[in-house]
Amino acid sequence: MINYAPLTGRQSEYIKNSVDSWLSVLEGGKRAGKNIINLIAYSMCLEVHPDKLHLVAGVSLAAARMNIIDSNGFGLKYLFDGRSREGKYEGKEALFIETNTGEKVIIIAGGGKANDAAKIKGNSYGSAYLTEVNECSQSFVQEVFDRTLSSSKRQIFFDLNPMPPSHWFYRDILDYQDQLKENGENPGYSYAHFTIWDNLSIKNDRLRAVLKPYDKSSLWYQADILGKRTAATGRIYTGYSYKEVVITRDYIKDKKFIQFSIGIDIGGTDATVATLTGYTVKYGEIIELDGYYHKQGKSSGYTHDKYAKEIVDKIEEWIKTYPSFFIGTIIFCESADKLFRQALSNELRRRGINIQVVPSYKKEGIIDRIRLVNILINQGRYKIMQHLKPWIEAIENATWDEKKRTEGEWVRTDDGSYPVDCLDSSEYSIQPFKKRLEV
Repeated sequence: MINYAPLTGRQSEYIKNSVDSWLSVLEGGKRAGKNIINLIAYSMCLEVHPDKLHLVAGVSLAAARMNIIDSNGFGLKYLFDGRSREGKYEGKEALFIETNTGEKVIIIAGGGKANDAAKIKGNSYGSAYLTEVNECSQSFVQEVFDRTLSSSKRQIFFDLNPMPPSHWFYRDILDYQDQLKENGENPGYSYAHFTIWDNLSIKNDRLRAVLKPYDKSSLWYQADILGKRTAATGRIYTGYSYKEVVITRDYIKDKKFIQFSIGIDIGGTDATVATLTGYTVKYGEIIELDGYYHKQGKSSGYTHDKYAKEIVDKIEEWIKTYPSFFIGTIIFCESADKLFRQALSNELRRRGINIQVVPSYKKEGIIDRIRLVNILINQGRYKIMQHLKPWIEAIENATWDEKKRTEGEWVRTDDGSYPVDCLDSSEYSIQPFKKRLEV
C-alpha cells in the first residue's frame, strides 16, 4: 500500500478556492508540489464542468504531456484512471475523460512559440491549464484567455516558477490581476505561493540535508528555493550579492568624492535614465548615488526639452547635496541622440550650470562595459544606494540572451523583463574612467 503525504492547510484552501475561481495561479520554488496541487484542483473542475472541450498546454507538446497528462503517476490520465483514454480529436492529440457531467475532450498543445497560438484557434474551451506558463509565448497565453471567453464556466489554471519581476507575464497579466484583487474587483482570482517547505512528501531531515549546500544569500537560492522573482540562470553579474553591493546613506556620510559623472540613456518607448556616479579617493570605490528614471507609454511621450528639464532639475538637487559636485563632473549622454544632447546643453546653459555634455563612450563595446562592472563587483568596489530600486533590479536580473549565447554571441537580454536601461546609463558614467580605475 502506498502512503501519500497529506495536504497542508494552505494547499487545501487553494484547491477549495479554485472550485469557483475563474483564474487560479500557483507560483513558487522548485519541488514545491505546485503541479500536483493544480492537477487535483483542475480534475475537480473537469468532473463537474458543463462544457465538453478543454485545453492543457506547456512550453511544448511533450512538456504538456509529461507535466499534466502523466506527471509521474499523478497526471490526469491517472486521476481519472479507468475513465480516460488517449486519442485524436480533429487531428489534435487529446485525452478523453468520462466525468459526472459527460465526456470531456482535453486538447493537448505546446505553446512555446509565437505561432503556436494559431494551433488553438477555431475552438472555444471551457477551461484551460497551462503549466510553466511563463515559458509559453505571450501570444499563446493571450490566445488562451480569448479562447475561454465564451465558456459556460470560465476557469483557467496556471503554474510557474518565478521569473525576473519585470517579465511580461507579471507586467501584462499577473500584476494587473493583483491590483484588481487589492481593489476588491477580482473575487474570482485565486493565487498562492508555495516552496519546498510546503511539500510534505519530503521529510524534514532530508530537506535540511539537501538544502545545506546552498548559499542562502545567493540569487540561485532566492529564485529556486524561496521562489522569489529574480533571475538565477544565465546571470551576468554572478559576483553580485545584495549585502555586499547595496548600501545605505550612512555608508557614504564620511566618504570624500574626487569625481562625479552622469550617464544618460535615452529611450524611445523604453525608459530614459540618468545615473549619478561618485568616485571616492584614488578611485577606490564607485558608487551609484542617485538617478532619474522615467518610462513613457507608446501613445504618449516626453519631448527632448521635457526630459532635459526634468534631468536638470535632478542635477540641481545633486549640486545642493554634494558640495564638491562641480569638480570634474562630466555628462556622458547617449551617443546616438544628438538632438537630446543639444536640448540638455541648452537647458544647462539657461540655468547657468557649466557642465560638459559629451557623447557616451562606446568604442570598446558593451561587453567591455559589462566586464568592467563585473570586475569592480568582484573587487568589492562597486556600490549602489539602497533607494535605487530599478538599478538594483537590473543588476540582479541581467542575463545573457540564451539563443544568442548558443550561437556563440554574448548579448545581454533586452526584452523588457528587467530595466536594462539602468545598466546602460550607469555604464556610460563609468566606462570613460577605466584607466583611472586600474582594473
